Amino acid sequence: MSPVAALALLAALVLLATAVGLVQRARAGRLRSASGTVTAADLGVDAPLGARASLVQFSTPTCAQCPGTARLLSGLAADHPGVVHLEVDLTRHPDVADRFGVLQTPTTLLVDAGRAVRARIGGAPRRDALEHELRTVLGGPDAR
Repeated sequence: MSPVAALALLAALVLLATAVGLVQRARAGRLRSASGTVTAADLGVDAPLGARASLVQFSTPTCAQCPGTARLLSGLAADHPGVVHLEVDLTRHPDVADRFGVLQTPTTLLVDAGRAVRARIGGAPRRDALEHELRTVLGGPDAR
């Protein structure tokens, strides 16, 4: 292979990797609609789900964004009565990762009072979008 062709191939690979990275970065933290239902037994946790909503965080000990996500979700749960934050350590429950198709941590599920999954966030959630969706689940902008 000529040096020019090798350089062109290298440049193409760098451009492709950059494009893939930018797409993943743009999608991270965004709410996506989701379906299905969740129980505490499905998550492998002993704590009950919230009476009004649950913020379920899938994490691992090596996840750099998980502690910040946990603080955000705990704070949102504390601000809204009947909302709980549950953190599921996927290193202790690898079957849960398979069951819910978790490919990255943190991954967050917003579960309503009927145990239906209303939203799914891959990566660190964006506070404003998550808070808006949580208020929608709780029944309006003034639901507190």
